[in-house]
Amino acid sequence: MTTPKRIKQGITRRRFGKAVGGAAATAFGFQFIPSHAWGQLEKPTLVGIGSGGKGRTDIAKSANAGFRVIGLVDVVDVKKMAEATGRLGSMADTRNRFPDAAFFTDYREMFDKLGDKVDAVTVSTPDHHHFHASIEAMKRGKHVYCQKPLTHGIWEARMMREVAEKTGVKTQMGNQAHANDHMRRVVELIRAGIIGKVKEAHAWTNRPIWPQGFEAPPPSKPVPNWLDWEQWIGPAPWVDYSPRIAPFAWRGWWYYGTGALGDMACHIMDLPYWALLPGSPKSVKAQEEGATELSPPISSNITWEFGPSRYTADEGFKYHWYDGYLNAHFERDGWNLVKESDEYNHPGEDVMEGMDFQTYGSVIVGEKGKLFFNRFQNNWVVKPSSTLDGFEWPEQSISRARDQDNYKEWLDAINGKIDQSKSYFGLAGQLTETVLLGVLAQRVPDTKLKWDAENLEVKGRPDLTKYIHREYRDGWKIRV
Repeated sequence: MTTPKRIKQGITRRRFGKAVGGAAATAFGFQFIPSHAWGQLEKPTLVGIGSGGKGRTDIAKSANAGFRVIGLVDVVDVKKMAEATGRLGSMADTRNRFPDAAFFTDYREMFDKLGDKVDAVTVSTPDHHHFHASIEAMKRGKHVYCQKPLTHGIWEARMMREVAEKTGVKTQMGNQAHANDHMRRVVELIRAGIIGKVKEAHAWTNRPIWPQGFEAPPPSKPVPNWLDWEQWIGPAPWVDYSPRIAPFAWRGWWYYGTGALGDMACHIMDLPYWALLPGSPKSVKAQEEGATELSPPISSNITWEFGPSRYTADEGFKYHWYDGYLNAHFERDGWNLVKESDEYNHPGEDVMEGMDFQTYGSVIVGEKGKLFFNRFQNNWVVKPSSTLDGFEWPEQSISRARDQDNYKEWLDAINGKIDQSKSYFGLAGQLTETVLLGVLAQRVPDTKLKWDAENLEVKGRPDLTKYIHREYRDGWKIRV
């Protein structure tokens, strides 16, 4: 296990720059041989790492945006199945749409064999593979679109930012609403002071909608011949195969996923974080119900405290998160999350003020009023309406994504039409660090953790290092 001292030595920008600048500095194995996509290309080549579920969407929309799909990577080989149904059917759809794409079950083998034929990759795997797949791509000069959360752990998010900047590749995290015009306009309005300096923000979701809160693995089953379970486990701790782990319920495992918070916060917390650009929090504290050594909580409340920034109140601001259903429990026989009612965790009436409550959303509280926002709706609301009296509507200051499409924005960055897509790893990595610090707080509830962002450590808690920089299985270790 990496010690706190080792992490401290490995993460500052100055030391990182020295490391990759010298000969001994190939800890990441940087080759600095950019792919042939650097410059203007009509159709950059793309490999989809993860081809089902969100992977199917990422690959298809990248193709629609203008990429040429030449490879697919997935631990499931649907060609070996008699019939691919349910969630596995999406993998079959992808294989059928791109029949000439080379297929691999291991992305490391793909990079070795396809080499400079690849310009870019989408990474749509379970969380625990995001870092390894993306780092392997970036160090080979490949552009990367990676699903949220950007990484499984805090140290990994910092490294993703550093490596992306050092290599100069074009990057994008898959929080798609970041490309919507109405989100970018609301960011401009908050920065222009539509509700005054911001004091706090609230965000919530009704998830998890998968099993969480279990204390032991499900009974193991024989590994199907169409599944590479060794590769699915990858860098994470080993658990014997069960269909109750994959293809979907992995989000309910600390080993492989990051629970409701990791799944949804990079979407829902995005607007206030982007608008305020608060940097790293000073502290975080969580309350939770149902967490175990193996599984995230069934519900939780989290509060981050930030120092002041240009757009916040002088004393800084607090960010509040709410997830899960109230009065729910894990039922082992059916391996289900059983809800005793449809009531889920959300802000109280003092925050909502009678506004129609939805399954997810956010409220930004300023010194003059509140702004209510849902990323899929452009009818945001400011209360009280008198807040708008005399407000000077700002000019557009944030460029808009072509067709409000984050895949097209990523392509435009690759082709040099813009510098970077707006959810590039520099910003997305900061947001992900904040979100994953909340995940860490869920592991030690009812404890205020004081965060040292420069050294990536919780002050006075060296015992938490193992959650900040996780151990990797043999064959998957990455030195820094």
